Amino acid sequence: MDRRLFLALLGGALAAPLQAKAVPAPVARRLRLVNAHTGETFDGTYRDDNGPIATVMDELAVFLRDFHSGEKRPIDVAVLDFLGDVLDAVGQTRATVLSAYRTRETNEMLARTTFGVADNSQHIYGRALDISLSDRLEDAMETARKMKRGGVGWYPQSRFIHLDSGPVRNWTLDGRNFDHMIVDLKALVAKLRISPEGKLLVGQHRPLNVAQRLALHRAIAKAEFVAAHH
Repeated sequence: MDRRLFLALLGGALAAPLQAKAVPAPVARRLRLVNAHTGETFDGTYRDDNGPIATVMDELAVFLRDFHSGEKRPIDVAVLDFLGDVLDAVGQTRATVLSAYRTRETNEMLARTTFGVADNSQHIYGRALDISLSDRLEDAMETARKMKRGGVGWYPQSRFIHLDSGPVRNWTLDGRNFDHMIVDLKALVAKLRISPEGKLLVGQHRPLNVAQRLALHRAIAKAEFVAAHH
């Protein structure tokens, strides 16, 4: 190729603007939800062709509030999209919400009394939903895990699934986990000693530190909860 022609073509290519990376066009999305604790319902489009609808997202923040305290925060639209795609995939049109946003105080209270509640749960950040379906719940769980869109927890004994828009991870919590927890608790208690002054001791007769005391109290509270509800 002629050198001057090559340079002219090269100069034209460099001067042309770079083509923007193609981004999927926003799609209108609708959800039908029931809040298991308040009895409230939501039935509407939260996303249109331009993206999330601000007024409807505000409405959803109220609907998905911490029902213990009444506090609310914005809900991550990604977890709503995740739920919507799961429902579409399994042919379900409605979901019952068992838990959505939680304040740190509510989450800490649940972590003390309920086995399986994470200390730094995605619920705290408005990125998680615990939901139940009238049909095909296990199919929904398996479908959600295949999507690899975030966290998916399966609670077969309680008949609900957890969806979040955090890191991709999966877990299952059933009756076998309760048995392991009781065994671990017994092993922990077997290591403890009581001093003449009534202090809890561990190992070489050292008093438990604050973290160890909190861990023990939490384990006992969870064991009591399991014994009463399992």
